Amino acid sequence: MSIAATTVRLHVNIDHVATVRNARGTRYPDPVSAAEACERAGADGITAHLREDRRHIRDDDVERLRAAIGSHFNLEMAATDEMIAIAERVVPDTITLVPERREERTTEGGLDIERQRKAISTCVAMAARRGIRVSLFIAPDEAAVKLSHAIGVQQIELHTGEYCHAATPGTGPKRTMELERINRAAVLGDSLGLEVAAGHGLTRHNVGAIMGVATIAEVNIGHSVIGDAVFMGLEGAVRALREAMERARRR
Repeated sequence: MSIAATTVRLHVNIDHVATVRNARGTRYPDPVSAAEACERAGADGITAHLREDRRHIRDDDVERLRAAIGSHFNLEMAATDEMIAIAERVVPDTITLVPERREERTTEGGLDIERQRKAISTCVAMAARRGIRVSLFIAPDEAAVKLSHAIGVQQIELHTGEYCHAATPGTGPKRTMELERINRAAVLGDSLGLEVAAGHGLTRHNVGAIMGVATIAEVNIGHSVIGDAVFMGLEGAVRALREAMERARRR
């Protein structure tokens, strides 16, 4: 069922609060305190990515976030035996499976579902036993949407990075093309009974067009929120983003 008449949920990724903390090897700023501030400001959920190399979020953060978050806890992770075991123990509300390479600065592109099908299926089976929802971070294309449905997950998160790269002056045709890709994938996912989320590279300045995709139910946004927080505080940054989303949705 389309969610065109409802408010899009905002999940805030707090990874880069941990990045700042880790840069100095201190306990401050604490990503758990950041999560609580985001919730006070109206975030519908908190996202954190536990990477293999622990470059930002660490195991102890995940345990503390699970205990502290009162809204919705979305754990991003790779489909590895280590991460599946951690998720089984911690029991987040949602697991979002993402591709991961040590040499990348941030997640690049969507999952290769066919190549990772066995590992993804193992995670889906564990999640079903533990009552955890599973989302797959995928490129906005028809094949990936259909494979996600076939593998039995509840949600897909469409990679918006190419749209965000194109959402700059002088790139109108490319921006339009990427938005059309996102819209087609979102409509297909919705028609197959998948909930549709979107994320990667979104800011309060470019999120408006994504709000125009009626079948998107949720966005995951992190880096730009932490960047805005430098100038307006974390709660102010979350509120500014929410206001931008709601203005666009009303239009």
